[in-house]
Amino acid sequence: MSWYEALEAGELAVRPSVDAAKRFGVAIDRMSVSASAGTPLAEVLAAVEKSTADVIVLRYPARETTWFAALASGPRQALLADTVVCWALPVGKGRRPAPLAGFSTQIEADVDDDQVDDLVADVFGDSGNHYCSNPVFDRAKALAGRQEWARRRIADAGAVVLRGPDRRVLALAALDQQRSWTEIQLAGVVPAEQGRGRYGHLLAAVEDACTTRRLVVTAQAHQTGIQRIWSRYGFEPVHNLLTVHLVAAT
Repeated sequence: MSWYEALEAGELAVRPSVDAAKRFGVAIDRMSVSASAGTPLAEVLAAVEKSTADVIVLRYPARETTWFAALASGPRQALLADTVVCWALPVGKGRRPAPLAGFSTQIEADVDDDQVDDLVADVFGDSGNHYCSNPVFDRAKALAGRQEWARRRIADAGAVVLRGPDRRVLALAALDQQRSWTEIQLAGVVPAEQGRGRYGHLLAAVEDACTTRRLVVTAQAHQTGIQRIWSRYGFEPVHNLLTVHLVAAT
């Protein structure tokens, strides 16, 4: 879910998830209610009733504490899939680590696909994503979909890459640069370099690459380790979303 859909879209957004449908073999609709939309529950329930998809992936503000009971009372099975936490940092305000001699960072247009796959598997393989909460979806296919997305995203827009003195890739981040914000869509440190402070240097490189005044990122609530790093760097939480899967009766 993009930052725009999470916080700034002015209305309920509904769209078919074509790639995921092909991957999992079931029809999927994505519905999202942003923090600023003010969408009433009645409108959401009407959109749910209208959908013919096998599964609806609905994300809405966690402040709407009464919605889940209403969704669960409908004809579809309601599964609480995850909670997403949105973080933001004014660019230039990060608590940057001291530079490392011999290390370099730059935006690179070509990153080895195997490296991308390995990084995504390491970052998301154990924690999974919202698909893993639903027995309709295969966990291995969910990870493969994340890897495919990351390869495609980096091929289109490049990535911020941190390299050591021997030019090995130590960490990388994929960004989405918009007019008002820059979103970190994927970021991680290769397994051999984890626990050595590399992520802070990657965040500093991302700040340098920003063309906007605001740097934003999201994570599932249970991914506390990475959120502690963001907090130490200067990010602050600004919004929470719930993800609910609504599964049609078979």
